[in-house]
Amino acid sequence: MGVAVERGGAVLRVTLNRPAKLNALRPADIQALSAAMELPDGVRAVVFGGAGDRAFTAGMHVDSFDGLTPDSARTFIAGLREMLAAVRTAPVATVCVVDGYCLGVGFELALACDLRVVTTRSSFGLPEIKVGIPSVADAALLSQFVGLSLAKEMILTGDLYPVDRFAASGLCNAVVEPERLTEATEEWVAKVAGHTPTATASQKRLFEVWQNTALATGTAISVQEFASVFAAEETAEQLRAYRNRL
Repeated sequence: MGVAVERGGAVLRVTLNRPAKLNALRPADIQALSAAMELPDGVRAVVFGGAGDRAFTAGMHVDSFDGLTPDSARTFIAGLREMLAAVRTAPVATVCVVDGYCLGVGFELALACDLRVVTTRSSFGLPEIKVGIPSVADAALLSQFVGLSLAKEMILTGDLYPVDRFAASGLCNAVVEPERLTEATEEWVAKVAGHTPTATASQKRLFEVWQNTALATGTAISVQEFASVFAAEETAEQLRAYRNRL
């Protein structure tokens, strides 16, 4: 299986696990990633990574597209879209850890995550156009990270871009030397996994609202979300704990 899932306490670690093939994904792996996002109780964060030190993933194995018809292609891409949506809308913080190549659907998965921790030897790209297909699904988010001009350049050329090309964009939340990757990842997980599930889930819902609605609608829904968290006992408990630390 090309996806390994392991839980350690409140953190679920999902590893793309086909290192001999640069962790290239097959349709069954997309299903496994979707299944992994059916989160058990108590999980506060999900960390995605790639096995080995050459790639997070090179994207879909090109053989996955062989023999597709319009109908089967629609089914395939709809499943991929649903997997990315499950990651993007997860009620917990999601962190993508990139060391090496991060291409195609792997790049889209990184964009769907809340945070990206990346090594200095990493590179990103959407090579689909070179295969003869368009970039779709969460590639739609790219322009919000890097600007419309660079997003169009990346998608229309299909070229690879080193991580330092994105230094000014904020695409990566941390860029570290490879030997610091594990340490840096744990630092970020500690920052985002310790909040109340109520507050984190509410904030994640609001991210999706803000992404998909106009300002007036988004702020109106925000009012209701703010009010709703006070129905949870842990909100009052967290307020007391925070006040006591001041």
